[in-house]
Amino acid sequence: MDNLTKKQRSNNMKCIKSKDTEIEVKLRRELWKRGYRYRKNDRSLPGTPDITMPQYMIAIFCDGEFFHGKNWDDLRMRLLNSNNADYWISKISHNIERDNQVNRMLLNRGWTVIRFWGNEIKSDTEGCIRIIDDTVIELKAIKYEYDA
Repeated sequence: MDNLTKKQRSNNMKCIKSKDTEIEVKLRRELWKRGYRYRKNDRSLPGTPDITMPQYMIAIFCDGEFFHGKNWDDLRMRLLNSNNADYWISKISHNIERDNQVNRMLLNRGWTVIRFWGNEIKSDTEGCIRIIDDTVIELKAIKYEYDA
């Protein structure tokens, strides 16, 4: 059951942003500090990745837990008892399917896809940066082997 009135819920939902969210900005700041250069919200790519690093062909998504279905089985069960359950279950299921489809399309174009959960970025930004660092090192090694 929802603890908020319809008006409160509506106002809450209006405040949810799709670009320059707190988690995106936090990750981008750390990348910039370390000398990485990137593009924001590249609409020329499927799924409009939150961050792209074209020189390495890395697409990074900063996904919110609710809308992208983290721990989907548990979340789905909680949603069954909520207002408008059918709508939310359908919406989040489609989001998960779309995320998987976007991943496949980017991989087919030769991009490496990295997805982080919002809480992961908030609580362990350093760990997220390490994953990106490791991916860049791996891609450089592959390119070096290919060019040699």
